Amino acid sequence: MASLSFRGTRPSVFAAAVVLLPALLALLLPAGVLAARTTKPGRPSAAASGRLAQLPGRRGCLVDRTVKAGSCGTARALAGAGPFMGSRAIAVSADGRNVYVAASRSDAIAIFARNRRTGVLRQPAGKGGCVAAKGSGGCARAVGLDGPNSVALSPEGRFLYATSRAANSVTAFRRNTSTGALRQLAPGSGCVSGIPIPGCAAGRALVAPDVVAVSPDGANVYVGSFFGNAVAIFQRARNGVLYQASDASGCIAEAIAGCAPAIALAAPEGLAISPDGANVYVGGALSSSVVELAREPATGALSQPGDGSGCIVDVALAGCTTGVQLSGANAIAIAPAGRDVYVTSLFSNSVTSFSRSAAGILTQKPGTHACMVYLRAVGCSFGRAMIAPEGLALSPDGSSVYLASFKSGAIDVLDRDRESGFLAQKAGRAGCLAARRVPGCRPGRALRGVSSIALSPDGRFVYSTSFASNAVNVFRRKR
Repeated sequence: MASLSFRGTRPSVFAAAVVLLPALLALLLPAGVLAARTTKPGRPSAAASGRLAQLPGRRGCLVDRTVKAGSCGTARALAGAGPFMGSRAIAVSADGRNVYVAASRSDAIAIFARNRRTGVLRQPAGKGGCVAAKGSGGCARAVGLDGPNSVALSPEGRFLYATSRAANSVTAFRRNTSTGALRQLAPGSGCVSGIPIPGCAAGRALVAPDVVAVSPDGANVYVGSFFGNAVAIFQRARNGVLYQASDASGCIAEAIAGCAPAIALAAPEGLAISPDGANVYVGGALSSSVVELAREPATGALSQPGDGSGCIVDVALAGCTTGVQLSGANAIAIAPAGRDVYVTSLFSNSVTSFSRSAAGILTQKPGTHACMVYLRAVGCSFGRAMIAPEGLALSPDGSSVYLASFKSGAIDVLDRDRESGFLAQKAGRAGCLAARRVPGCRPGRALRGVSSIALSPDGRFVYSTSFASNAVNVFRRKR
């Protein structure tokens, strides 16, 4: 946690950080003995196993070349891979050819060529292997890439967008679909920032941006602004350039003049767009909330329903529905069919489950199906090694859910019933892989501070980032 810095932020941001600090420090307390008990709240899918096995030797992990490699391979621009503030630091291209990793300490995005048959990653030499602020480490040069923490690819795979917390920016890159190399768009088009940065356009509601997502139709890019308590909204041109409207359609926030109004939007850290493009869902870490926003397809503008269905909160709040185990709501993932939504919560040490109606309204699932929590919580099922869960991803077939748990250094493996959406952690050692000796988990390598997770398009491989290990990890998924 000592790595968290707030360069380029306003004095009020420091005050917010002070408020957040006690909760963050709680994560540093000894974890104690992890429970080995697992319950099965739902009917897991018997068709797909979902078990993970880390690839052997240097193929199973790559660490930054500045640290001791151990049994892992080495790569450039991986220092601080997958920072704590950012649960979408890794992305796999839709064609399966490349993997991209945001590394905050390197001020870089590492680029890897991917063998689609074996899942193995290889970093191209020179500028084709990374982009970085000031072009450090032999990488291609980028502007506004100061503390990157989240990446997202456009649906057609020709552009990549990244948020950078310290630069208060979102940056845009053209992707070479043959080599995977990234080239930043022209000055004034390749970067939008909430603070004055040479070469960057001015943007609104960009204060320590944490997460970025592209709409399924490719028309919009949405950025969650952690200390802005806002979502910045951009229209996206065919050439990849981002445009932000000057009126209320350009942002939605709790208290920013000129933005559309919203409640329970404090510290957005998770963000997901429904497959039909009708809704944007936001995880508010400091409001301990899941916020439902309606999306206008023609403009990409967002609005919050005012009938109480626009937010679900951990503690009762006027205008919102009350849920359970949402303290420090973090990553959000939506099932492939769009009927179920899942949320990790950092301080609840939980994953919660919601049903999504045809109108986009979320309802927390009944009974113990509503929540899975580390150790014990009344009314919830048990989760093992689930301490400070951050990243979250579903397999393409919807049969498995994977959690990246930052404090325990674990990847939790859950079965998902595709009919009911209910989750059950796999029994025994198949239910988790962990960085150190954790009772009941299989051992994994270079998993300290595991934070973000992504799957290959065919569902055969899983990739994760590990902040404290300065690493990217590779796993084969049994189907």
